[in-house]
Amino acid sequence: MKKAAILAALSLLALHAVTAQAAGEEWTFTLTPYLWLPNVNGTLKYSPPPSGNGAPEVSTGPNNYLENLSAVFMVSGEARKGRWSVASDFIYLDFNGEKSAVKAVNFGGSAVGTSLDASTKSSFTGTQWTLAGGYALVDAPQASLDVIGGLRYLGIEARSDWQLTGTVTAPGGAQTFPASGTISRRTDLWDGIVGIRGKVRFGESKWSMPYYLDAGSGSSTRTWQGFLGIAYAFTWGDAVLGYRRLYYDQADDKLLQDFRFSGPSFGASFRF
Repeated sequence: MKKAAILAALSLLALHAVTAQAAGEEWTFTLTPYLWLPNVNGTLKYSPPPSGNGAPEVSTGPNNYLENLSAVFMVSGEARKGRWSVASDFIYLDFNGEKSAVKAVNFGGSAVGTSLDASTKSSFTGTQWTLAGGYALVDAPQASLDVIGGLRYLGIEARSDWQLTGTVTAPGGAQTFPASGTISRRTDLWDGIVGIRGKVRFGESKWSMPYYLDAGSGSSTRTWQGFLGIAYAFTWGDAVLGYRRLYYDQADDKLLQDFRFSGPSFGASFRF
């Protein structure tokens, strides 16, 4: 938490610096509604269910982008004044029926692997919000590069419905894990992040390549996010197509283990 507090303080200083710019510089704004279609891959580590002993570890993904997506809302925005900027990104995702598998059951520190999975499905409801201040190290006609610092929040609730071909027995036979059941767990993560973002333009054409990369820690052991795309400029703004990955990993006893959201995205950036 100390690392997150330090990074949070740095981000607040950056945001304060944005508001302290000279009055002669004009604000510009960008609003980007978009759609991101990620696969979900990783391991969910649950606490013991009330119906029996043992804590399941459930692996999920990859899955079809649209088959399991129930609800989505995504938007990002940026305010810029001179070389300083502040940006925010908001995502709401709801996945249902993700193909999964119980790969192990933990009996109080003694993990038992299993291949008895018959039909396990997982569902995810989550919100991601990022707020970051930035400073332009490069601001030229052909390229831009900002350094950024800020905070990212992830709140996610996972639920798994498992079906096994039999019960799983702990070493010594004192505990058993039931052949079927439902379990859920929620986690809320706040992480400080630092990174870069910018754009490379292709000569005098209307085409460009936007990019983004950040990394951080705090409530999670580590998190990072990357984006690389292609954009075409219109008079009103840009149309953007790209690929995005968001990664999270928590401590061994927490919900998200080596968890990745990865997939294509497309959107429209409106400038005003």
